[in-house]
Amino acid sequence: MKINEIPQDPGALGKIAKEMAYAVDENGRYTTALSTGWEIKMKALDVAWEDVEKRIAEARGKVLREEASPLLYYMELKLMDVVIVSGYTGFWKWQVKRHLKPSVFNKLSGKKLDKYARLFEVSREQLTYAYLNETGL
Repeated sequence: MKINEIPQDPGALGKIAKEMAYAVDENGRYTTALSTGWEIKMKALDVAWEDVEKRIAEARGKVLREEASPLLYYMELKLMDVVIVSGYTGFWKWQVKRHLKPSVFNKLSGKKLDKYARLFEVSREQLTYAYLNETGL
């Protein structure tokens, strides 16, 4: 793509930031230039975010049906997986997976719940089923 062909469509970040793109200059050399956005890329990101929102809704449903612990909901909400949660909390991956089970989650100590609450930036109370039921998250 040539420098003058770099898309300048309104981007997802608007006037906040621009993207760097590689292009060929008038001498045929690769160089970088700024783009305000690209409509095709923006549509692809919209599809990706729709998928994320669907996963969050599915996780919430599982939590409310007590098929999974509230950790699943917050992991989806914060775009985290077991490996990331394990890394930030210091729990082993197998422990995090185990904590996703409602029967295990309900028996977690306050100290463990506090670790999860800090990670997800919520209170310990917000990590409960009752909170999800009351607030309609």
